[in-house]
Amino acid sequence: MQRQSSEESSSSSQSRMPVSVTLLSTNFVVLSNSDRGLSQLLVRFSPSEPSESLSSAIERPMEVPTEAHGHNHWNPYVDTGGTSLAIAGEDFVLVASDTRQSDGYNINTRYDSKAFELSNKTVLALSMCSADGKRLYEVLEQRAQLYFHKHDKPIGTEALAQLLSNTLYSRRMFPYYVFPILAGITADGKGVAYSYDALGNMKDVTHIAYGSASALVQPFLDNQVGFANQRNADPNRRLTRDQAMRVAIDAFTGSTERDIYTGDWLELFIIDANGVHKEVRELKHD
Repeated sequence: MQRQSSEESSSSSQSRMPVSVTLLSTNFVVLSNSDRGLSQLLVRFSPSEPSESLSSAIERPMEVPTEAHGHNHWNPYVDTGGTSLAIAGEDFVLVASDTRQSDGYNINTRYDSKAFELSNKTVLALSMCSADGKRLYEVLEQRAQLYFHKHDKPIGTEALAQLLSNTLYSRRMFPYYVFPILAGITADGKGVAYSYDALGNMKDVTHIAYGSASALVQPFLDNQVGFANQRNADPNRRLTRDQAMRVAIDAFTGSTERDIYTGDWLELFIIDANGVHKEVRELKHD
């Protein structure tokens, strides 16, 4: 018993280190110990009460402040900007889109096409997320090729329009972050344009604009193509090919002055009974 008590007393004496305390200010002290090689240690003195002494504050366990770290949430959807529009005429349809792809204030590339030919009579225009748009185009292109090999004829515009709606709706639980425009020539030779939301709701329209500058372009199309707020104007009248071309170019020229996500190059597609005709024009680069 005496030996055990002596061992405990020796171990307790060894565990205690002679520490000298130097008060620097009301909030900081310096702990020094030369026996164990610890020269100096600066400690913040924070008494819990105004009457608390320095010795009791040192003996009290220190409360180490912990920093609250926020969680970085991963978002699969990115809006890469850009604008697309379509204008349907009597025997033609025009599709136009810019080529700028951006992320915030950064321009990823100045030439990223947002409109693609699905057949010799149909063009698909996309906006919002570029990656989802390209994937959607690949799915539709593959199914259009399967249709051609199975039926030995190209898929029609109306069938493609319904196929696009079904494809978007099938992904409603994790939808493509795109707002597509499908435009083309029907079997009767008439120009049609279909607008969609991300879940596949489809509408037959004469003019439509989607994308970052749609708030600027859509009212302009409503007035110039739909003849809204114009006196003595026939709302059922369709524009000619040259008129539709001028309206589309003016719409993008004006939107690049106000929308930083639209610009660089303008791709114009004219679809008629003879096929798809493409033209590229330069837009504002800043």
